[in-house]
Amino acid sequence: MAVDWIGFAYASLLVVGGVLAYTRKGSKISLAAGLIFGSVAGYGAYCVTCDPRNVKISLFSSFLLTIIMGMRFKRSKKLMPAGLVACLSLLMILRLVFMLL
Repeated sequence: MAVDWIGFAYASLLVVGGVLAYTRKGSKISLAAGLIFGSVAGYGAYCVTCDPRNVKISLFSSFLLTIIMGMRFKRSKKLMPAGLVACLSLLMILRLVFMLL
């Protein structure tokens, strides 16, 4: 059983991003979103670790973040944080789809 290190790293980046947004800007919404999406992505990485074909949760959280942060990036035209999270989430989607092939 191989550990999904990339999935866990992605989840930890989401959590760290939410905590940084809270400490720098005082954004409670970013903290909550980072903790929730990071936890869901971490659980998804755990599910992928247990069964490499079980990518539903990881795929769902990555897809949702790609849509939400992609719309924020399109509206604000700022790479940080919306463009970066949308890009990382899209890469996670591609990685998960290739795992299924």
